[in-house]
Amino acid sequence: MQSIIGMVLMTLLAVVMIGIIRLRNLFAVVIFGGIYSLLMVGLLLVLDAVDVAMTEAAVGGGLSTVLMLSVLYSTKEEEIRLVRMRAFPLFFMVVTGVLIFATWDLLPLAIADLPSHTHVSAYYLDNSLKDTGVPNVVTSVLASYRGYDTLGEVTVIFAAGIAVLVLLQGSRIAKKKVSRSDSISGSDSVSGLE
Repeated sequence: MQSIIGMVLMTLLAVVMIGIIRLRNLFAVVIFGGIYSLLMVGLLLVLDAVDVAMTEAAVGGGLSTVLMLSVLYSTKEEEIRLVRMRAFPLFFMVVTGVLIFATWDLLPLAIADLPSHTHVSAYYLDNSLKDTGVPNVVTSVLASYRGYDTLGEVTVIFAAGIAVLVLLQGSRIAKKKVSRSDSISGSDSVSGLE
């Protein structure tokens, strides 16, 4: 049953992504982005990754959608079609190739005797259910063993979101002041002509 739900969610994710690519109305794109995040939360829940699902719901579905809507409030609703530059995709492709080449010397994954897999992770795997009562080891590590660290990360994300909202509010106040000063100086110049 889980595999059927997973396949349905992945199909819906693909449909929403195609919709995001094809749409030109920015409001619809933001809403489709929120829908994509919520579908991703459902898929992560099906995969028993509750911790990642909570993060996706908070950051992807909640914070990102609100920030994009507030940015959209300050801009136009339709996407402006730009002339495409041919050098940028080439530059992006070269940078991606360099990054892939830089990962060539990394330690191989999924080898049990690597130093990163022989110390703390063995304790977590053996004692997670007994210590926390949570069957998902990643959730128990993030919510119990490293709970204060997770709280700190959430606090940083919340502070960043508040900072962005304050910056957006400041630009809106500056625009109102400029428009008021223009209207006052405009009325002075008209009264001076009379």
